[in-house]
Amino acid sequence: MTSFTVDLNADFGEGFGAYAFGQDEALLPYVTSVNIACGWHAGDPQTMREAVARSIAAGVQIGAHPGLPDRLGFGRREMAITPQEAYDYTLYQVGALQAFVQAAGGQLAHVKPHGALYHMAAADARLAEAIAEAVYKVDGGLLLFGLAGSELIRAGERIGLRTVREAFADRSYEADGTLTPRGTEGAVLTDAA
Repeated sequence: MTSFTVDLNADFGEGFGAYAFGQDEALLPYVTSVNIACGWHAGDPQTMREAVARSIAAGVQIGAHPGLPDRLGFGRREMAITPQEAYDYTLYQVGALQAFVQAAGGQLAHVKPHGALYHMAAADARLAEAIAEAVYKVDGGLLLFGLAGSELIRAGERIGLRTVREAFADRSYEADGTLTPRGTEGAVLTDAA
């Protein structure tokens, strides 16, 4: 019999400069892992350092949350990028967060692409392979988070990464298993029931 566990995961450290975003402190008692913004869609060196310190103190698993270079759109706008760029973007951002985690005495546990990069890699096998390769090259022991049934999960498994298939409790889904686009009414669930 196979056993399963549920990891309650949340995005974290998504402020930058003088701007705070989200409810990081309030989330920590309820989650088992966090995805820390790596400075492109959100985050900056100080925010990353502080998010890592808070996560280690709370005893939660730390993941890198690399995104597209799109602060104005919070990394949620698709961009035309090549697989080489996807590889470079992922390697750069994961490496940056890994340095903060190691400097604080912690260990990076996983990588979860953010926003548009996540969705693009779910559908595009070449981008997914580039992202999986970058994660593997940083540390083949890292978990790769992706949408269940996605190209990203398949790419991670092919390269030898352990993968985590995600489901979103606060989002609606399309018939094909993809998340309903955020601009669509009902895409984000707000009724707790």
